Amino acid sequence: MIRYALACDQAHEFEGWFARAADFDAQAASGLVECPLCGSRTVRKQIMAPALAGARKRGQDTISAGAADGRRQVMMEAMAHVRRHVEDNFDYVGDAFAREARAIHEGKSEDRGIYGEATPAEVKGLVEDGVPVAALPPEPAKKSDLN
Repeated sequence: MIRYALACDQAHEFEGWFARAADFDAQAASGLVECPLCGSRTVRKQIMAPALAGARKRGQDTISAGAADGRRQVMMEAMAHVRRHVEDNFDYVGDAFAREARAIHEGKSEDRGIYGEATPAEVKGLVEDGVPVAALPPEPAKKSDLN
């Protein structure tokens, strides 16, 4: 796997993981690489230093609390964006998710994006059968529920 630092035309920075170096170029050319914050498909690779095992700069062994909180906030916003995108653009199928995902995969139902609920056993069966599924990010915590 290759990790790239990416940025969209709106200056949002994020990471992407690809099986091979050529995969980013092919997926970006096909419009498959999308900014998780704004949905822009104008995404480019950023300059990255190679990751070297055991290489640490003196005095930089830990991330400052402020930087960690900022990164956490960016990740939470990205996850909320993904969830909103799915809820706004995909069909909700409730507890029929596993059955409908399998039907779409087998060509027995209209090819479309869906979301819903499935048991761990149903998800395991879908994955074992090669049906592409992913967990939907959790709903963001309500400010009233936080301490």
